[in-house]
Amino acid sequence: MSRNDIAKLIRVPDAPITLSTASVYPEKVPSAFETASWLGYDGVEVMVTLDAASQDLNVLRRLSEYHQMPIKSIHAPCLLFTQMVWGRDPWVKLMRSKDIAEQLGAEVVVVHPPFRWQREYAREFEVGLARMQDETDVIFAVENMFPAKARGTELGMYSPHWDPSGYDYPFLTLDMSHTAVSGSDPMAMADKFGERLRHLHLADGVGIPNKDEHLVPGRGTQPCGEMLERLALQGFQGHVVLEVNTRKVTSRSERVEDLAEALAFARLHLAASRTWEVSASGEISRQPGR
Repeated sequence: MSRNDIAKLIRVPDAPITLSTASVYPEKVPSAFETASWLGYDGVEVMVTLDAASQDLNVLRRLSEYHQMPIKSIHAPCLLFTQMVWGRDPWVKLMRSKDIAEQLGAEVVVVHPPFRWQREYAREFEVGLARMQDETDVIFAVENMFPAKARGTELGMYSPHWDPSGYDYPFLTLDMSHTAVSGSDPMAMADKFGERLRHLHLADGVGIPNKDEHLVPGRGTQPCGEMLERLALQGFQGHVVLEVNTRKVTSRSERVEDLAEALAFARLHLAASRTWEVSASGEISRQPGR
C-alpha cells in the first residue's frame, strides 16, 4: 500500500489545537504567544487573569499579529484568584470577555458555573447566559468543575452544580483535569454533553481530591488519547486546548519541552482510522453501512 493510500485511512478533524496562556505560568502572556508560535500550535486561548496583558485588547491584538497566532478563545476571569479582575459583577466579566472575543475574532468564551455564594448570579445564570448567547455569534461554553472535599464529605462550591451536563446550557467545555479531581468518567461525561461539547481542555490528572493537577496528557490516569480518538471519529469541529501546569519546571527549556510533548500527544491521537476496507488488490473502499 502506498503512502497516499495510508493517508486516506486516517481521519484528522479540522479542530484547532491551541495553547492556553495559563500553560506558561509564571511566565507572562507574551511568552505564551511566542511559545505557541515556536512549537506550531494553531492558536491561543487567553485566560484573563491578574496579568495586565491578558486584559488589554490592544496588547492581545498586537501579540496575535506579531506572532501570527490567532486568538481562538477567551477564558473569562471566573476563578477564585480573579474575582477582582474587571470588578465584582460576574455579568460584567462575561460581557467584557464577549466584547474582546468579538473584536479579536475569537470563537469561544469559556465560563465556569457560579460559585455557591454568588446567589443572585446563580439564580439568573441559565436564563441570563441564554439571553447573552442570543445576542452574539461567540459561543459561551460552560465548563465542568469539581467538588471540594473535607474528610470524605463533598462540599458544594458551585451552584447549581459543578457538572453542567444536566442543565440547559447550549454549549459546554470538558476539562479532563477536572474529571480526574471529581472522579468522573470523562467518556461518559462527553456522551452526556453530546453535540453541546464544543471545547476540550486537554490535560491529565491522577485523581487526588482537591488537587487540580493539569498534567501533560499521558502522565496521569485520564483517557486523553481515547478521548481525542473518539472526537476524531466524530469529526469534532470544536477546539482542543492544551491547558497544562508547568509551574514546577526548573527552566524555560523544560517548559517548552513539556508543551511540545503535549502538542505531539494531541496531534498523534487526534486522528483515527476511517471505516475502510482494503481488498486483496489494494483497492480501498468504505465499508457498507458506516
